[in-house]
Parts: sequence; C-alpha cells; structure tokens
Amino acid sequence: MKRIHLLVALAGLVLVLPLVATGAKRPDHIDLPNGWQPEGIAIGKGNTFYVGSIPTGQVWRGNLRNGQGSVLVPNRGRQAIGVAVDNRNRLFVAGGPTGDGYVYDARTGADIAQFDFTDDSSFVNDVVVTKRAAWFTDSTRPFLYKVPIGRHGRLGAAQSVPLTGDIVYGAGFNLNGIDATPNGKTLIVVQTNTAKLFKVNLHGVTHEISVGAAVPGDGILLHGRTLFVVVRSPQDGVLVIRLRPNLRSGSIQRTITSNDLDEPTTIDEHGSRLYAVNARFSTPPGPDVPYWVTKLER
Repeated sequence: MKRIHLLVALAGLVLVLPLVATGAKRPDHIDLPNGWQPEGIAIGKGNTFYVGSIPTGQVWRGNLRNGQGSVLVPNRGRQAIGVAVDNRNRLFVAGGPTGDGYVYDARTGADIAQFDFTDDSSFVNDVVVTKRAAWFTDSTRPFLYKVPIGRHGRLGAAQSVPLTGDIVYGAGFNLNGIDATPNGKTLIVVQTNTAKLFKVNLHGVTHEISVGAAVPGDGILLHGRTLFVVVRSPQDGVLVIRLRPNLRSGSIQRTITSNDLDEPTTIDEHGSRLYAVNARFSTPPGPDVPYWVTKLER
C-alpha cells in the first residue's frame, strides 16, 4: 500500500511540475549588459523586446518571459536613441546627433536601410511606425522626418516635414517622444523643454493638448485615449493622462511609480504591463555600471 501511495504521489508531482514552470512569474527587473547606456525600448512579436545603446548604436534583443537576451545589432559606429519595430520584423532606430535613421532586420540584425535626414546640427530622438510611414522626431530642428511605407512594405525616400501651428522651438531639447493613433492619421508628441503635448497632423500642423499641468516628458505611449508619459521630475514615473475624443485636451489621472525606476526614458507595453528603460543619466557612465528594464502594471 505504501508503494502504491508513493507512485500516485509521484505521478501527481509529475503533473504539477510543468504547470508550476509554465506559470512562472515574469521578472519585474530585467538586467541589460553593464555599461549599455540605454534609451529606447520596443516590444515586438511574442515576448521579444529590443533596447538600443546610445553611444554605440548596438541593439539588445531579449525575452520578457525570462529576461535573457543577447546583442542583435553590433557596434557599427552609430548611435541608437528611440526604437520601434513593425509587423514585418523591421527595427527602426533614431540616430541622435548623426542626423540619421536606421532600419535593421529584427531577426538577424542585418542592415536594411539608412536614411540621412539632415547634415545640419540635429538630434533624431524617437520614432513611431504606422501602416503608411515611419515618423522620427528631431529635438533641435522643427521638423518631423517621414519615411513612407508603400505596397508590400517598400520603404520610400525620406522627407522632411516642417512643424507649424502652436509649437515653438527654443533652447534645449524640444520634441522628444512620439506615438500615433491606430489609423496612423494623427501623431502625438511631447516637447520636453516646454513640458507641453501636441497633436500633429500628417502635414506637420500642431495643436497644443491642454492637460492642466506641465508635462516634462520623454518617451510616450498612446493606448486608445490613454496617454502614458515617462517623466523624471518631480519623481521618476509614468503619468497616466486621459485624453478627450478630439485629442485636444485631457486630464492627468495618476502617476505610476516604482522603487526600481532610475531616470526612465521610454516605455512600451505588453498586455497589461508596461516596460520602462532606466537610462540613469545622473550616474557617471562606465563599463561596470548596471542598467535595466523595469516592469510596471498598467
């Protein structure tokens, strides 16, 4: 009888163990390589995420389920600020002071295209990809850069779209984060130095979005009519803003915070979770300095 009981218990154990493994909790803190100096994050198909390295232009590809990853795009003497991935497994990367934008194969890291947006002093900061175009912000020049996407995903020649309307460029970092409505016909941007949000049409005409408070944001994420804005002042966190149907105004609902945040820059979403990159700008960079991604509940 004891032997029978033991076999039954062992059989039950065999059934339970896979369930425990399958239901393992996703990590709240995902380490990046030491010295990485990240800024942008994009989440692609499945549990795959991508994080760029500012000074080297490398891109790290990791798994949200287990936190493991490796270098996808090697050091090619470029820079990587904002990143975005499309449904064709292409990774779009903003090149910061290079004035360029890059497109890589999100599976192999191979070069697909490079766009020289401007030879003037610039800072190509962030990017969003819609069905018809990839849109890049410039933090020092009053332009958006558009890469048209045609039939079968063909990338067209880059265009500079001047910004008009309510926005006024000044000293410091101007346009920063960018996102788009699901139909791709309206863009939302944040101007960091003025702490303002703007709605932008595809011709570059801007209208300020009034939310009743300053929004000194970096990266942004639009989910329906909820806008998530990464801020580092007065505390590290993500502002949750509910926009009205015309996207011309809204109100701040709350701030998502975590003790794991350390000067976050950008976010992306996966299900009910947000994932924020910690750039740690006030920490002197070095090869041994740790960097990581923080999971937040939306």
